[in-house]
Amino acid sequence: MRALFIAAATWLLAALLYFFEEVIAARYRIDVRDNRVARRVRTQLRMLRRISVVVVIVCAIGTVLLSIPGAAAVGASLFASAGLLSVVAGLAAQSSLANVFAGMQLSFSNALRVDDVVIVENEWGRIEEITLTYIVVHIWDDRRMVLPSTYFTTTPFQNWTRRTSELLGSVEFDVDWRVSTGAMREELNRIVAQTELWDRRVAVLQVTDAVGGFVRIRVLVSAGDAAMLWDLRCIVRENLVEWLVAENPDALPLGRVEVRQPARPSGAAAPRPAGAQRPVTEAPGLFSGDSEAVHRGEEFTRSMPIQEVNDQKF
Repeated sequence: MRALFIAAATWLLAALLYFFEEVIAARYRIDVRDNRVARRVRTQLRMLRRISVVVVIVCAIGTVLLSIPGAAAVGASLFASAGLLSVVAGLAAQSSLANVFAGMQLSFSNALRVDDVVIVENEWGRIEEITLTYIVVHIWDDRRMVLPSTYFTTTPFQNWTRRTSELLGSVEFDVDWRVSTGAMREELNRIVAQTELWDRRVAVLQVTDAVGGFVRIRVLVSAGDAAMLWDLRCIVRENLVEWLVAENPDALPLGRVEVRQPARPSGAAAPRPAGAQRPVTEAPGLFSGDSEAVHRGEEFTRSMPIQEVNDQKF
């Protein structure tokens, strides 16, 4: 009966931990635009709850062993040898312990939170779950990428919502030199003003390059989060392409080829007879071609005078 009471008390304590976690988490909603604080609190609550449940279960097992007369010595020796067991377990599961400490570090260092938008392994997704040993990333196409906690402490990754969920995105066009940038800028302002995806912070059109026969135009727009920014970029790209085709077709990129007919200039010399060699024209050089060049060559190539020093000729 004592063991059953301890087990029931352990279950009740674990259920209370779950209950208090849900009560506190309900005050921090993550379905709003600015949810950075809520995501941090939820991550820390979940990690604290899991650690607490593990500690409660271990203490309950030890208490049950101590409450049984025949197993009291086993329970006492178990608690007494906890230091030795921890050393042995640490040597046997170094990678697991590293993941555990890495998960705790990520949870309480505010470097990574639940629902953060990240780029890992060239994949865009959100942090769906943070455990003691692994982290689940929900990829945009509904795939799940499971990574060890040490990955985020040893490998660089991009966190798009580290401080705020607001982001900037670019849309680029390669158009002809005859593009009307002023009219295109007015069309951009008209497009973003008619969509709720734009947060009214940034809407800029700039010419960033003009080489290779094309003009590179970059459009910068801003949105409240990564998902809205992706949709906004697609809308801006689609509508600007339609505008170029309908309103400014001269701006569409072209490949130009110039065809020339061979023609002899009016003052050109008469054609040479068959077998005649073309005369060689001597161009002015460094040591030949004119009087100054010849004099310069003589300075470098003339004979050096012979001098006698101590009955020796040099």
